[in-house]
Amino acid sequence: MSFAVPRALPLSLLAALVLAGCAEKGAAPLKKGEKPVDVASVVRQKMPASVKDRNAWADALAKTFESQKIAPTEENICSVLAVAQQESMYQSDPVVPGLNKIAWKEIDRRAESMHIPVFLVHTALKITSPNGKSYSERLDAVKTEKQLSAIFDDFISMVPMGQKLFGSLNPVHTGGPMQVSIAFAEKHTDGYPWKIDGTVRQEVFSLRGGLWFGTYHLLNYPANYNEPLYRFADFNAGWYASRNAAFQSAVSRASGVKLALDGDLIAYGSSEAGSTELAVRKLSNTLGLSNSDIRRQLEKGDSLAFEKTDLYNKVFALAEQKSGKTLPEGDPAGDPAGKPEDHA
Repeated sequence: MSFAVPRALPLSLLAALVLAGCAEKGAAPLKKGEKPVDVASVVRQKMPASVKDRNAWADALAKTFESQKIAPTEENICSVLAVAQQESMYQSDPVVPGLNKIAWKEIDRRAESMHIPVFLVHTALKITSPNGKSYSERLDAVKTEKQLSAIFDDFISMVPMGQKLFGSLNPVHTGGPMQVSIAFAEKHTDGYPWKIDGTVRQEVFSLRGGLWFGTYHLLNYPANYNEPLYRFADFNAGWYASRNAAFQSAVSRASGVKLALDGDLIAYGSSEAGSTELAVRKLSNTLGLSNSDIRRQLEKGDSLAFEKTDLYNKVFALAEQKSGKTLPEGDPAGDPAGKPEDHA
């Protein structure tokens, strides 16, 4: 369950509009002869004057770029700011309209799915929590994901009913100014430049933590994208999802099998073949690859190495042969017409 800030526009679209006034390209190394910019100065310049803590944003992002060794270019800075504006309007702990109702609805849904009378759960929530207020009072007043995450942390650790409903898993999955996945943050703490006094989850809800982990998710992985929109799409769906969706489109062209362009190349957590794998198997003779070859190479879909596989290159070659032309760049919003990188 993710209590994400509601979006008026899809991330890739609105981020593109923001980025258009800032830069033309996305994450990229310094070009030959290009001078690095002062990250803090660019942040102060690009952020609206209405943002009261611009200096804190500038300092945190400068430290983030330095510690992650991200090229200090205006393009990269603008990419981060575009996501932060879309996700939180530059707020480290943004208010989520109607969050209290969303939280109560999820609690009731959990109770009903486990055949626990709702009134018993509501009674348990009347217990006084560590801050002196009852859990129900805190839920009624909750406005941000940070507050809600703290309520669930307390409820799960202090009340048996909390353990029964949620186990040890806090149902708030995203947080901070970039709405980064907490599970992602917990797996990518190496190189974090500040001392973490509490938990990684709590750190995500801070300005510095939210920016650091969000920037890591957006920029700190190698990709051959030549447009920033593809990284924005990956920020929503996971690393390489946009490239993988373009590969699925090529598989569809080559095999004639219609596929959901979701970026999932295999059925993760299962040894059973998913729809994409089954479609590729139809091409096995043409590709000269066995089913085990196909599976092994599809499993590289979460890395840049996938682009070096025979499967990747042969599928695109076959799709281009059938279409009679080089496939154009894809649409990162989930409907790519082709691969999202220059295919040599």
